Amino acid sequence: MAKVVGKSKKGFLTGNETVAWAALAAGADIMFGYPITPQNEIMHYWTRLAPQYGRGFLQTEDEISAGFTVCGAVQAGKKAFTATAGPGNVLMQEPFGMAEAMRLPLFAIIQQRGGPSSGTVIYSQQEVGLTTYGGNGEGHRIVFSTATHQELYDYTIKGFNTAWKYRFPTFMLGDGYQAKMREPLEMYDPEERGIKMVETNPLLGVEGHIGENREPQHLCNIYSLEEELYDVVLKHAAEYEKISPELIEYEERECEDADIIIVSHGVVSRAADDAVKALRAQGIKAGYFRPITLRPFPQAQLREVIAKSGTKKLLVAESAYGQLYRLMKQEIYGETVPIETLFKPGVGIIDYDIINKVKSVL
Repeated sequence: MAKVVGKSKKGFLTGNETVAWAALAAGADIMFGYPITPQNEIMHYWTRLAPQYGRGFLQTEDEISAGFTVCGAVQAGKKAFTATAGPGNVLMQEPFGMAEAMRLPLFAIIQQRGGPSSGTVIYSQQEVGLTTYGGNGEGHRIVFSTATHQELYDYTIKGFNTAWKYRFPTFMLGDGYQAKMREPLEMYDPEERGIKMVETNPLLGVEGHIGENREPQHLCNIYSLEEELYDVVLKHAAEYEKISPELIEYEERECEDADIIIVSHGVVSRAADDAVKALRAQGIKAGYFRPITLRPFPQAQLREVIAKSGTKKLLVAESAYGQLYRLMKQEIYGETVPIETLFKPGVGIIDYDIINKVKSVL
């Protein structure tokens, strides 16, 4: 497959442009999608660029179809993906659940918008609960939350590799701000960075004969007996827990002596980082903790930070009404450190908001 970028180069792109270029660089074969703001331009740029590199696109009749066509394409060995937001994310939960049940290497980009329902077409962090545990089942998914355009590029590439290596549905959370704004990033072909792309392979129609030289694939999402499903779910859970330590990613700064640790994710973590720097300059001992993987969540790492710092408080800052807060609380259940909150559902959070909140609670 021809190189897309060649030598690394600087770009000044929107987030949606960034995703399209990264998917090309990752070797994606085809995108299936249905229009919804704020992810539309991923489709637009993909359809403009993909034919130049021999890649495909299909606009399906709705988001449910987009999700299921990805499920079908990956079973045929194609590096397929989709992108959606808000109500489209809701509709795709059925195919996302199917991908979890059948252990399909589905990869989806979620550019969050405000809700509930159609809400706003702009921005939010209100799709955390939906993306991490939205489908029926146990939520055996891998979810990356990005904060910058560079991360949109990097984690698009990583998302394909993660999906195909571990065969759990994999998601990259962005948002409406990232989707539409422009900022600089470095574009590259993975092999130029020593990143080996995981080879795809058909999951159906494979060589050999069952019982002679290979086991059956068992790509199944429905079982007639309760005991069958029980065994399958326990098997998936055991495999998910085994790989979780390899998947977990997080950032942590200035926590060693922190009186208060700000926990945030995605684009809000940029404001949290700036707030910590400003608070430290004013003599206030603030720390920064950011989960990059929301599933699996870096709970052991956060517990360790709390224990080592002896912090007096945590502050959860998010553009939702407690979705990160609830996710974090269940992961660090038993910790007694008080938790303060800054919830601004569907509204952007800036460093000034966090600084004021920290001063009001200390």
